[in-house]
Amino acid sequence: MKITPKRYRSDSAKAAVQAAQNVAQGPITPPGCVSLRPQDGAFWNAIVTARPRDTWTAADLVVAANLARTQADIEAVQAQIDGTGLLVDGKPNPACDLLDKMTRRALAMARQLMVATIATVGRAQDIGKGAELERRAAADHDDLIPTLATLQ
Repeated sequence: MKITPKRYRSDSAKAAVQAAQNVAQGPITPPGCVSLRPQDGAFWNAIVTARPRDTWTAADLVVAANLARTQADIEAVQAQIDGTGLLVDGKPNPACDLLDKMTRRALAMARQLMVATIATVGRAQDIGKGAELERRAAADHDDLIPTLATLQ
């Protein structure tokens, strides 16, 4: 017996209704079994909004919390490296090894959660096509046509 809800085509009216309902529910909160620090919040929000709300399971949310903590820790270690430098007393900074391990862990969790680039944006050739469209749009930009930046 299948226990997961039926997924609708992304271009269907049912999918549009589901998306609107997901947005109306507001941000996903972390499960009660995990705790996030204040510095993890921005990473949590970025992670849980990378996929549709109705695709998250409780187990996924636990991994997402671990990913958010890891990403916040990566920022802290990077700040330490920025302050002390890549070399300490002429030797490689030990924090660089820690940063490398944490980055690998974060990438593995992102792939597991399917929030890595290929899962959320698509294949490299598709991304390249989108970037080319943006470059053309920027080249064709007319200062007489208002943009969102000029309207603010």
